[in-house]
Amino acid sequence: MAACPILSTGIAAATPSTGSTLSQATEDVKAQASIQYRIQARLNEKNMTVEGNESITYRNTSKDTLKELVFHTYADANLSKSTQTTMFERSNEEISKNNPDKKPEDFLGGIDIQRVTGGNQALDFSNKNQALTVKLEQPIKPGETVSVKVGFNVKIPYGSQRLSYYKDIINGAHWFPVVSVYDETKHEWDSKPYSQSFETDYYTSADYEVQFDVPEQYQVMMPGTITTRNSDKNGRKVVSAVAQNTREFVFFASPNFKVDSVTRNGLTVEYYYFDNQPGKKKMVEGYIDQAFKVINFFSDKYGKYPYPEFRIVESYVEGVAIEYSRVIQMGQIQMNSLPERDTVFVHEIAHQWFHALIGNNSETESFLDEGFADFSKVYFAEKHGHPLNGFKTIQFDDATVDKAIASPNDEVGDWAGTVYYDKGRQAIYQLYRSVGEEQFDTFMKAYFKRYVYQNATIDGLLQTIEDVLGETARNDMKQALYQPNFVLKPEYQLSKEEKKAYLHEQFQTLYESSLTQLPNLPFETMSRVMNKAFQGEPLAIVLSDQVSKSANKQQEAMVAQLTSLLDLSGVKYDVIQDRQVLKKKMKKELGTSNLIVIGNTQSNGLVQALKTNIMDRADKIDFQWKKTMNQPSANGAYVIKHPYNQNRLMLHYFWNEDHLSAEALESYLMKMQESTGFTDAFYQYYVLDRTGKVKLDKKVDNPLSKFFE
Repeated sequence: MAACPILSTGIAAATPSTGSTLSQATEDVKAQASIQYRIQARLNEKNMTVEGNESITYRNTSKDTLKELVFHTYADANLSKSTQTTMFERSNEEISKNNPDKKPEDFLGGIDIQRVTGGNQALDFSNKNQALTVKLEQPIKPGETVSVKVGFNVKIPYGSQRLSYYKDIINGAHWFPVVSVYDETKHEWDSKPYSQSFETDYYTSADYEVQFDVPEQYQVMMPGTITTRNSDKNGRKVVSAVAQNTREFVFFASPNFKVDSVTRNGLTVEYYYFDNQPGKKKMVEGYIDQAFKVINFFSDKYGKYPYPEFRIVESYVEGVAIEYSRVIQMGQIQMNSLPERDTVFVHEIAHQWFHALIGNNSETESFLDEGFADFSKVYFAEKHGHPLNGFKTIQFDDATVDKAIASPNDEVGDWAGTVYYDKGRQAIYQLYRSVGEEQFDTFMKAYFKRYVYQNATIDGLLQTIEDVLGETARNDMKQALYQPNFVLKPEYQLSKEEKKAYLHEQFQTLYESSLTQLPNLPFETMSRVMNKAFQGEPLAIVLSDQVSKSANKQQEAMVAQLTSLLDLSGVKYDVIQDRQVLKKKMKKELGTSNLIVIGNTQSNGLVQALKTNIMDRADKIDFQWKKTMNQPSANGAYVIKHPYNQNRLMLHYFWNEDHLSAEALESYLMKMQESTGFTDAFYQYYVLDRTGKVKLDKKVDNPLSKFFE
């Protein structure tokens, strides 16, 4: 997203480790980082707070003498709704609706800095706008180190945030003060608050030793080598983690986590999940196996994944997956998921190279992580036999956007997905095509070697391109990144016929995937008519012929809407309106075709000829055909088995007056589009009133629809 690995199930994370294991776990990771954290924390699960003390040793790697240290206190983004990221806003609105006992303030939180000391001396500090500034007792010169201690208390918000608790899980990102990045060219610390519209994850890789006191029944997932010992208090335990050269340190905790673990060739992949559905373990096995394939591919193409472990956590986030160092956070596993086709899963693992190992300022140069992660997702699919998710997805896109790929977040706004992901990966693909795979892979290995555990910049990327691939490649890439309206060179795009074929395959797959996610979905569903057309079954659209000019004009608009997608993707169909042609084709061609019938029952020749069979088929889906057709203002649609071919379908869009009112037509067309798509409910029938409002329907909810709202 597949040999079946043998998994060790149970509380894998709580297994004690020896000192030699700790040594083995870090031997391939670069030696001591410039920042060391030692954190002792206690989770108070009753009031959802974390009490913590951290000791930070900081080595000044800049050329400046520093009089202060600055820390990010991103937990304070939760002090008010106005500073929280909008990424989870819709999820929290839904959570609030389903939990009316929760007050708005329950969805807020923050961090209280209780004390800061250096040696035995209290240090002056201020915590404002998500930045903790600490005045040092003595300035530190280049190469010198300083140690400070910070005591803090964090209130965890309820709901869905990077730092939050919901149901039986705690998401623990941004839970302690983190040293920000010092820019010696600007002679200033990065003190920007967390982005409300996108991401602001810009850190220095550091060494962590964390001890977390938690309730005994809790499973705690953190990066690094995990050990567990008893607490000095009954009913609690201390979970410790050692993680060297790690860009960020997060935790996830739940009393209901199940942990499956597999080790191959010195790498352990663990999945923390909720065992809440039959067959879920088998799905987890598939995802773990896929994780090994993805990590091996990127290790071969870019540079070896250096850590001894990689962890995946299942949570209640919807529509969002999040990368952290040595850890990714996914949503709930769907039982119809295919791990080998889960492109989001691959994208998040790719972030281990582009974010965790090679860092960057994701506020000002998001392309460096999102563009490369999305290209890598496509690269993996292309090389593993999934062409619909491969390079064609990049080649198909010939749209432009009036933003440069190298733009910072505040300039891109709502276009982040298009600019950083779509256009970003396209610029990288153009580089790949222009130099060839072998040279591209050589460049990527050089880029990785130059910036692993460091923070890259676009300037640094361009310099590496020049060093490895030459000045022409650098100039081409620079133009692609800095000029608005970037579009792939014509020779790398798909032709018109290739685009049609690609769209056909894509929609065929999307319809099939959508319909098969519900094993008991009735055969008679409107979306299935379109699915059958994409699968290659004949399709005929039969119009009423004895109609007024107004009705005929409306029929033409409906046909145009229905066939626009078919035309784009090269699906063949037959449109029949003349009654004599209809009679000739009734027995043979129409008997093997799926049918979309449009118009008043009194004026449509096919409905008149097959009325008895149609009424009989309509009874099978509990649609009161005769009663509905006798209601003067009623209009709508129903789908039944073909009147004389049970392996085909007939979808009838009807109205009982001469034509629809202008007010009703707009709603009618929207409902047509909704009913034949794959992102909304699966309809068997619906009846609208004169104004276009739904009076009656029979449908099955589509689990995917919430992701397309």
